[in-house]
Amino acid sequence: MEVRDLYDKNKNVTGLTFKKGEKVPEGYYYLLVGLLIENDKGEFLLQRRSPDKGGKWAGTGGHAKAGQTSLEAVIDETKEELGIDISKENIINFENVKEGNVFCDFYYVKANIDLKDIVIQEEELSEVGYFSREEINKLIEKNDFDKDYNDMYDCFLKYEEGLSD
Repeated sequence: MEVRDLYDKNKNVTGLTFKKGEKVPEGYYYLLVGLLIENDKGEFLLQRRSPDKGGKWAGTGGHAKAGQTSLEAVIDETKEELGIDISKENIINFENVKEGNVFCDFYYVKANIDLKDIVIQEEELSEVGYFSREEINKLIEKNDFDKDYNDMYDCFLKYEEGLSD
């Protein structure tokens, strides 16, 4: 059973944990991570979640396990879900948000990953593909893009816009 850390309101690890599927105790928080992978063509690597997970397109991500930093968690989730290793030196943490009882740390990496090198975690995903910004906007319009990752994508676009100012 997967164990996760509990955090206080200031994102400090409390030393307390909870198990996957258990309710988060009142006054505590847990950590989610998300990653956007962009290739040199400006396309984003997306994954279609399995029907059991909603069946929509999303970025890579999940829950941090007990003892993991958010960076370790995003590297681990990428390995678990896609079967690929990404280097921590190239990953940018572009946003950290607190929503309800969740801390969400959003990451970005520029990487040219060949789809043939991906081994999807079939319990979690049904397919992967590269999508342009225009194609992502169409997924959003059709409500075929996971809402949480839509929020992450919006944060990324604001981050990216700030770089060009």
